[in-house]
Amino acid sequence: MEPEDEIYENGGEQPPAPRSKPVISGEQLDVEAYASLYRDRTKVARLLFVADRCNNEAMQLEALRMAYDEIKKGENTQLFREVVEKVGGRLGDKYGADASWCEAVDRRAEQKKEKLENELNSYRTNLIKESIRMGYNDFGDFHYAHGALGDAFKSYVRTRDYCTTSKHIISMCMNAILVSIEMGQFTHVTSYVSKAEQTPDALDPTTVAKLRCAAGLAHLETKKYKLAARKFLETGPELGSHYNEVIAPQDVATYGGFCALASFDRTELKAHINYSTLNKVIDNLNFRNFLELVPEVRELINDFYSSHYASCLEYLGNLKQNLLLDIHLHDHVETLYDQIRHKALIQYTHPFVSVDLRMMANAFKTSVAGLEKELEALITDNQIQARIDSHNKILYARHADQRNATFQRVLQTGSEFDRDVRSMLLRANLIKYDHNLRASRKL
Repeated sequence: MEPEDEIYENGGEQPPAPRSKPVISGEQLDVEAYASLYRDRTKVARLLFVADRCNNEAMQLEALRMAYDEIKKGENTQLFREVVEKVGGRLGDKYGADASWCEAVDRRAEQKKEKLENELNSYRTNLIKESIRMGYNDFGDFHYAHGALGDAFKSYVRTRDYCTTSKHIISMCMNAILVSIEMGQFTHVTSYVSKAEQTPDALDPTTVAKLRCAAGLAHLETKKYKLAARKFLETGPELGSHYNEVIAPQDVATYGGFCALASFDRTELKAHINYSTLNKVIDNLNFRNFLELVPEVRELINDFYSSHYASCLEYLGNLKQNLLLDIHLHDHVETLYDQIRHKALIQYTHPFVSVDLRMMANAFKTSVAGLEKELEALITDNQIQARIDSHNKILYARHADQRNATFQRVLQTGSEFDRDVRSMLLRANLIKYDHNLRASRKL
């Protein structure tokens, strides 16, 4: 056998030839199409994030223009002034500081705030619980619309003491979750998701899907990728576009797909067992509906499972720049990519007794020296049981001596059997001669 051959442990054939090269999109992010997936504050926040992070001035100005237009539909004058400053006159007079609009909005806000305070004071004087709850809720909506997220959160949470039905509790939790996500307070998100799930009688399928997305985002933020993947995979198709003030269906596919690739092993990708119920990634009909919205992620998962690493890595490379512009995923892209690549390396070497590093480097589109360093790190971390022949550039798997291991197991089993038999004989003799009974009589 030639040294450069890769050999399966079972002595089988080489892996199947790679399929024909798929069409991979590496297009620049379409800002308008991207923004159309969202609404309200998250739409503006995502546009501003794109403007801050992208290195393309045309894209940046397009994002700022759309953010400017969206903000003027609302009442957040502080955010409006920030966007105007970011635009810096680059979009012409039409997108400059509109002082008259700001003054009018601020004046109306003061009047509305005074009215809400008078109404709430009246409700509190009359001790009408439902009116007080609605008063605090209106105050929360007011602060949220004007960008005072901390005050909005406090107002929404204050409705808790005045909730009289399960639906009221769910409404309070959903409002608190929405504001907490925008503030980046994901411990609050986890807490209120848990509280909402404790009132199952008021949960409809759409609300359940929203809660799972919120929990998934919280786990993603804390880098608990496996838990995040499970939540996104459990999200039902009822979500649709009903939660686009937080997340779009395309995000469910992207976040869930990448977290699953980084944290599930190959068999779990095909059929993941979770809480004694069959929950699948590739064969999950519900999640497949989300994956159909993002074909690149769908093909990426299929390529990884099918060991088409060249295609898989090409998808990863083409998706990376756009993922770095995602407001929730950007901090995790490098970590997720590293974990996915490491899993691919482990998966590639697992079936073989020996692997030619030159062929493997070609499959992973890297240099032999670079591949050696990656494999060395995985071997040191005990993720790959192998040793490297640096001279011949071959990776040899380390396998335990099966013959010796079998003898050791047989000897251990014999010792355990001998001990059990002696214990049973001793117990039988104790019972036969009433030893336990006599001892108890003496006492």
